[in-house]
Amino acid sequence: MGVLLMLMTMGGLIVAGVLFVAALVTKLRWLVKFTIGGVAVWLVFYFVMLLGFSLTSTERVLAENESKEYCGFYFDCHIHTIVTSVSTAQNIGDRRANGTFYIVGIRVFSDAKNPGIALHLIDPSATIVMPDGNKLDRDTAAESHLPSGNVKLDVDIRSSQTIDKEIAFDVVDPSADLKLLITEGCGIDKTIENLLVGDEDSFLHAPTLFALKPRGETTRVR
Repeated sequence: MGVLLMLMTMGGLIVAGVLFVAALVTKLRWLVKFTIGGVAVWLVFYFVMLLGFSLTSTERVLAENESKEYCGFYFDCHIHTIVTSVSTAQNIGDRRANGTFYIVGIRVFSDAKNPGIALHLIDPSATIVMPDGNKLDRDTAAESHLPSGNVKLDVDIRSSQTIDKEIAFDVVDPSADLKLLITEGCGIDKTIENLLVGDEDSFLHAPTLFALKPRGETTRVR
């Protein structure tokens, strides 16, 4: 529905622009007022829908191996991510954590049936959301010492192909309520998704997160 409303809005604005120019050329004041009034009413309706869906949304927390899909402005919702593992360590290679390293296994996969279609995450971002709402970025220097250090999350995959990568975070204050947020998109994609009714990345919409429950602690990762 969000994509349909966006397309209707864009199409309506184009038609309104043509009518407005025609009204100015023909000096039809009533058509000018009608066009401006119609656009104003629709935009109010649209932003009420946008805020309504966002403010009534609820946060979702996925368990290990539960998938999150990524759609954006496009109709294809084939790309997914899951958390395959969570462990902790004090050392990764020659790096020692300031607190505790959380090592999170991520799998990216596609459920597209056509093997000729190549899909990928667009500029993916992964952060830990702390209990107080603050976000913690990845420790890419520590990740480089992991076996999957050279693997990228945003390469093309087809059909049954997957991307498996471990990402790392240096958590100074570990908690049982840590959550992982994975998002994607950049530039115009992010701008459009901010205004897309019902989209997870729309303005004030509650996110879909992954629970981080370590299976155990590894004393050192080489």
